[in-house]
Amino acid sequence: MLDLKLMQKNPEIVRESLKKRGSKIDVQEFTDLDDTRRKLIAEVEALKAEKNAVGPEIAKRKKAGKDASDLLEKMGEVSQRTKLLDTELSKIEAAQNNWMMTVPNIPHESVPVGASEDDNPVLRYWGEKPELNFAPKEHWEIGTALGGLDFECAAKLTGSRFSVSYGWCARLERALAQLMLDTQTSMHGYTEVVPPFMVNRKSMTGTGQLPKFEEDLFKLDGTDYFLIPTAEVPLTNIYADEVVDEARLPIKFCAHTPCFRSEAGSYGKDTKGLIRQHQFHKVEMVNFAHPDKSYEALENMTAAAEKILQLLNIHYRVIALCTGDMGFGAAKTYDIEVWLPGQDAYREISSCSNCGDFQARRANIKFQPADSKKKQFVHTLNGSGLAVGRCLVAVIENYQQADGSLVIPEALKPYMGGLEKVESE
Repeated sequence: MLDLKLMQKNPEIVRESLKKRGSKIDVQEFTDLDDTRRKLIAEVEALKAEKNAVGPEIAKRKKAGKDASDLLEKMGEVSQRTKLLDTELSKIEAAQNNWMMTVPNIPHESVPVGASEDDNPVLRYWGEKPELNFAPKEHWEIGTALGGLDFECAAKLTGSRFSVSYGWCARLERALAQLMLDTQTSMHGYTEVVPPFMVNRKSMTGTGQLPKFEEDLFKLDGTDYFLIPTAEVPLTNIYADEVVDEARLPIKFCAHTPCFRSEAGSYGKDTKGLIRQHQFHKVEMVNFAHPDKSYEALENMTAAAEKILQLLNIHYRVIALCTGDMGFGAAKTYDIEVWLPGQDAYREISSCSNCGDFQARRANIKFQPADSKKKQFVHTLNGSGLAVGRCLVAVIENYQQADGSLVIPEALKPYMGGLEKVESE
């Protein structure tokens, strides 16, 4: 959520931000509501002042034994009018708050202006594309042929956009998650967390999934619980409505969890394979950073995510998301896109974002500066370190062999019991 005072004093900043994002939200709606709110407050204050001024006169008349019925009647009308205005004011403030909840974050000044993913600049590349002397296959072909992936069984058990993994494939996915957790905790200072996989409405609202994106979520009937779309939600809300010690910043959490997304609006896209499923696993990183150091933290978080692909020796690139392609709560985002030979394309495998104080305002997460009595909002960051399923896709496609077998990357062999190659039986 944006700062209310910013909206009131500098609506043009927000108007320009929305224009850069390609948003159709009209700032005038807020301005009109705020004008009405101010007028209502002014009238309420005037009525209260009138009541305070007449009060002594009523007391004076009563003490002198004089009739004060006219003033009492007038004050009754004033009280009735005040109640009506208070009710109207509550409605206006609620409408104003609802409007604020739908407004995306203001992009950082360093974010490139653009309309879509086509305007995202590539910042750097790492590694080289594998030189394959055969026509590479896609991961779902390889995984199925080697008996590790079964999409038909998943469709029978649940429906489309699910999968079942067996044997080497199940272990390979587990190995990837373990490599990610070990790397982020031992090398980059993250504390591993096992959070709930269901959260309440308040938590979803705190990180920005609600109210705007409810159609993308899975809600449990008869409850106000939602399956998490990412561990960002429970991890960020750990400090909701709390004040953390400045000396503890930055606080860095990571978690390996299943993620559940309805993928509303994406039907017809990536219908085969593991790229876009309703259920997938991800190792998520969340940082609570000091406002003065959050953009430095974003660079470090992105490097931590990149490290996994470097350990796996898989080619990737890093791009900066432009204003029109950036997520709702982000002030700045880097995407890591891994090379997939079978698809002959780069695909997103991690997105690392600095949300500034946007989520902290919604979730009420503050810190107490040592040199000030005034509490401040922390800055929150989140990033995939990495998406486990997509990393599995990258390993399968980049390490496939001409004979249909699959070589296990060196970094994963300790987690695979020394297995070096997967071959068809």
